[in-house]
Amino acid sequence: MSDPQNAVASMTGFARQEGGDGTTTWAWEIKSVNGRSLDLRCRVPSGYEASEMAARASVSTKCKRGNLQVGLNVNRLAAPMSLQLNRDLLEQVLQTIAELRDKVEAQPPSLDGLLALRGIMDVVEEEEPEEVVDARQRAIQADFELALHALVDMRGAEGARLAEMARGHLEAIEALVESAAASAATQPVRLRQRVEAQITDILQNLPPLPEDRLAQEIALLISKADVREELDRLRAHIEAARELLSQGGAVGRKLDFLCQEFNREANTLCSKAAEVALTRIGLDLKSAVEQLREQVQNIE
Repeated sequence: MSDPQNAVASMTGFARQEGGDGTTTWAWEIKSVNGRSLDLRCRVPSGYEASEMAARASVSTKCKRGNLQVGLNVNRLAAPMSLQLNRDLLEQVLQTIAELRDKVEAQPPSLDGLLALRGIMDVVEEEEPEEVVDARQRAIQADFELALHALVDMRGAEGARLAEMARGHLEAIEALVESAAASAATQPVRLRQRVEAQITDILQNLPPLPEDRLAQEIALLISKADVREELDRLRAHIEAARELLSQGGAVGRKLDFLCQEFNREANTLCSKAAEVALTRIGLDLKSAVEQLREQVQNIE
């Protein structure tokens, strides 16, 4: 059985558990979807408020994030019935008949006629013994625990799949970062060649620019185009994301934050790129980060 404390879990899942005790049947349903925090909504029949309280307590120990809807349906089968005579009402009817006997000529009322009067005789369910009700409550709660465990298992299985996909996206991001590093390593030489060619073209009929001034301009351009810090931070974010996936538990929010940091560095990489090849790598990196983020948003 999956344990959300030790593994990555998804926030989506569904479970249903049915039960009965011969006179009553019931069914629990639990639905879970993505949510920023843990939001639990319960719907139980009147008289089963204790089951709702117990369900809320159990959910909080198994789930940390997600919008959960818990529903309990209870159906009472044919219950023992008994006849109940409303003696007070019958006495009032008899008194009224006695008062009217001397004023109205009529046949005395028959027994079946009296019992047919509305409210005189009712068919009611027999009250169940307290021990039967308590046993049913325990059985209903036990079935909820089974449903909750099934939901946790489903969320865990889906979480394992999401974690594997996330690791694949991190590998793609890592490959792009190393490609960017290889491309960036050639930028200083190419920048110098480009600047020298541009200056030579502009200053064809003018005195040559002093070597130290040319070196300063080239150094300034190289400094602005230096992406080594961004690449180092991207490597650090990749390592942090892998550690979170290995750590497990409710790491979805932290991973989502890392995705924002990934995207920030990718944007900076694109803005600093002085070569088309590096720009393309930056755009591919943004796409890979977005694919990672789509999976991360489903993780608890």
